[in-house]
Amino acid sequence: MPFQPFQVTSRLNPHKLLLSKWTAVSPANKEKHFLVTMVIAPQFPGMGIDVIQLEAVHSGRSFSVRWRELADSSQWLQGWQ
Repeated sequence: MPFQPFQVTSRLNPHKLLLSKWTAVSPANKEKHFLVTMVIAPQFPGMGIDVIQLEAVHSGRSFSVRWRELADSSQWLQGWQ
């Protein structure tokens, strides 16, 4: 039987993203490491969380993104690498 590496597919939970660490695959302006500083509550009750706020560790600049974008491994890696 040929060797097949196993794949770990971690499912992201928006409720557990607060203060999680992320690394940009293609850093810009020396901003490589980021923290999730806010999980933005939905505008209407019953809707799911969609947006989070990321803060660059180097510059302190903050911006909002949809939390599902963090699952794109071509843009983000979980943890600081």
